Amino acid sequence: ALAILDRAIEQAPAEIWPLSIKSGVLAAERRDDEALAVHEALVKRAPRVALLWTNYAHALHATGKAQAALTTYRTALELDPSSGSAWLGLANLRARAFGVDDIRSMERALSGVRDPSQRAQMLFALGRACADRGSFGQAFACYTKANGERAAVTPYDPQILRDAVAAHRALDPDFFKERQGAGHDADDVIFIVGMPRSGSTLVEQMLSSHPMVEAAGELFELQEIAATISGGTWAGLPAAIARLTPDERKGLGQRYLAATRRYRRTDRPYFTDKMPANWRFVALIHLILPNARIVDVRRAALPCCFSAFSTYFNRQTSFPASLRDLGEYYRGYVDMSARIDELLPDRVHRANYEELVDRPEDTVRGLLDHLALPFASACLDFHDNPRAVHTPSAAQVRRPIDRSNLESWRDFEPWLAPLKAGLASTP
Repeated sequence: ALAILDRAIEQAPAEIWPLSIKSGVLAAERRDDEALAVHEALVKRAPRVALLWTNYAHALHATGKAQAALTTYRTALELDPSSGSAWLGLANLRARAFGVDDIRSMERALSGVRDPSQRAQMLFALGRACADRGSFGQAFACYTKANGERAAVTPYDPQILRDAVAAHRALDPDFFKERQGAGHDADDVIFIVGMPRSGSTLVEQMLSSHPMVEAAGELFELQEIAATISGGTWAGLPAAIARLTPDERKGLGQRYLAATRRYRRTDRPYFTDKMPANWRFVALIHLILPNARIVDVRRAALPCCFSAFSTYFNRQTSFPASLRDLGEYYRGYVDMSARIDELLPDRVHRANYEELVDRPEDTVRGLLDHLALPFASACLDFHDNPRAVHTPSAAQVRRPIDRSNLESWRDFEPWLAPLKAGLASTP
């Protein structure tokens, strides 16, 4: 693809589209430094196109260049004040950069934004701006509207979760014992799973600061394998796994390793796959990669769910958009994980987010012991790690641990009754 694009760029040097597509390909391949150079060339070639400045700012933010990202987002917004993506990018810098004029600008621009994804992003940013100024009721109203817009783009069906949890609860007690001794024997992958906004990016940042571990980010390869064997139905996965022969399980493990090798950039012996939603596929991981490590990052329900409620997820992520559905989703995640724990005791290491914040060294030592890795003090200096981070937590993991995030959800507790009802329901 890159070779074809380079030919197109050479043949039509005045066109911006081949160059723009090249930046996207490089970003998808985690070739971030190369992508930055292309973004810089793009904004020089078309300095009045706001989208190009926004994309450049996203790349700067991911690679830790926060001040340059802030300036670049501001340039994009001068060109197009209705860019929800630029406003959200500015919010994700976590720099409390919004003033009263910014709030007014977003409120004015909203009336002219028709694309629901752009409206959602702007509303999430407006919610953050209001919360930063202590207007929590107004912020909550923005988050509620933002989730409604996102749901219009990417619907969520709670019945899918209920069926999947029921299917895993029905697993025979001897399900895994009867399938021992197969799968690929590689031990180099560390899966980091859990709810979104649970602290999984922090754990990955800590582990990738270890000299023996490379971070590969959020990978879709396991999800694609699960969809292939189950016909795309999550509830049908246990039955599909049960039908696999030993050779097929080994082959799927090999397929995963071959597909993820493209993201490796170092010769470190271990790498992380930090796709939070892979908690749904722990049974599959165990049977195709029995020596893989699995870390489940667990955060307390109310702060975790509210943080997810106030976060924008992309068009490809089907995720609850209401507080009640979020509560039920968290409950389903806990229940399914508990069933796996019953069938595979000690297979999954649970890293508690609150303990990680309160006692980072003790928690990191316990995590590294489970992973059979020697202690490395660099894991505690994770904020100095220069790697690119492509999640909403990018700004947070570039700073030392801050306990203030533990209690910030309490400002919104008066509106969280539906979330508490969802957590109390039976999936």
